[in-house]
Amino acid sequence: MTVVDRDLSGRPDSNQLASERAKRLRGRNLAVLAGLIGLVALFYGITVVRMSMGH
Repeated sequence: MTVVDRDLSGRPDSNQLASERAKRLRGRNLAVLAGLIGLVALFYGITVVRMSMGH
């Protein structure tokens, strides 16, 4: 590796930052998806229980 090949500033390049941001965003999106699926399952369960009770 030559001096020209090294990044002397110590900062990560923009491609690495974009990759890390995409990973965080994907994780957040999956968490929101899991929450929505859980909420739908809860509402479905409540509906089934209420209908089976004759209401």
